[in-house]
Amino acid sequence: MAGKRRHFGRVRKLQSGRYQARYLGPDGQVRPAPETFRTKKDADDWLADKQTELRRGDWHDPDAGKVPFGAYAAAWINERELTTTTRQLYGSLLRHHLEPTFGAVNVAEISPPLVRRWRADKLASGTGPTTVAKAYALLRAIMGTAVADQMIRRNPCTIKGASTVHTPERPTATVQEVYDLADAIQPRYRALVLMAGFLGLRWGELIGLQRRDVDLEHGSVRVRRAVAELNNGQRQIKAPKSAAGKRTVSIPAAIIPDIRDHLSRYAEPEADGRVFIGSKGATPRRNHFNRLWHRACDKAGIKGLHFHDLRHTGNTLAASTGASTRELMSRMGHSTARAALIYQHASADRDRLIADALSALVDKARRKSRKPKKNQDRKPKGHAGGTPD
Repeated sequence: MAGKRRHFGRVRKLQSGRYQARYLGPDGQVRPAPETFRTKKDADDWLADKQTELRRGDWHDPDAGKVPFGAYAAAWINERELTTTTRQLYGSLLRHHLEPTFGAVNVAEISPPLVRRWRADKLASGTGPTTVAKAYALLRAIMGTAVADQMIRRNPCTIKGASTVHTPERPTATVQEVYDLADAIQPRYRALVLMAGFLGLRWGELIGLQRRDVDLEHGSVRVRRAVAELNNGQRQIKAPKSAAGKRTVSIPAAIIPDIRDHLSRYAEPEADGRVFIGSKGATPRRNHFNRLWHRACDKAGIKGLHFHDLRHTGNTLAASTGASTRELMSRMGHSTARAALIYQHASADRDRLIADALSALVDKARRKSRKPKKNQDRKPKGHAGGTPD
């Protein structure tokens, strides 16, 4: 009985005894299988899979991924609308952490085992977990675009949680500690400390404030720009971190006198004048301010507190007032609920501790009330059944 005539592709037996399969792709090019097969049935099955892909419109050009990762990644960064600081970060991650391993490897040849080995080697060599997580996140994003570009079928970055940056819990300054630091810092930065601690503004947002942004009559600050310091020392005026970063934040009445005093003594006078300037009239630089900050911490007897930790104080206090998730997101300048929920959770944990402490006080009071009083239920002295003498 004559065998079935093949309608798609061809299979031929090689001198080695193995079988080779190939087919005519939709681009008119003859496409051989990337490997030979032990049996003719295996070759037929491979061709059947390719035919199914064509019928479903799921066919991928097997040569599309034959592009060095380094060149593709560089183009990926250049094609995106990124802030200067983000572009610098991605460029650094690519040069120092991704290109040495993947730069010359074709995109299609980057496999899950290769990615896992790269990550394990990075961590073992002492590269910080945060840096590795950021590099992995960048790699996954680039390879995700390669999937969308139909260069590869699946993203090889499949390590669960590998792009999550696990940062240790930072300390939160108390209200008194914020005031202690405000008292210890140079007077021209007193309001900066108080606004960081009780408004929760970022360093770049505070330094970017102009006089027109501060409305003491209505008790609010409008955040509409930020100052970013680049790797080369240059500074850039940019929009806040996200669209949600453009916001109006109400000022606690308790610190309005301090801000009013600052505006009259230290801020530039014009409407577009800078609110915070150094003693020589320049916009403060983070590294110079950090020296002043460390001195203030030493003077106040506070250890291990970063300036950015004051933002945690402001956000924690806001959460403790019972503000909703949406209200916290608006005040903090976040576009997602994740951070707000963290502060709400921290506030709930603190409330639980307060409730537990109250419970202990209640139990102690109740135990005390149950103790029999002295002389209670004591029979009078005398002969049983008789009258006292």
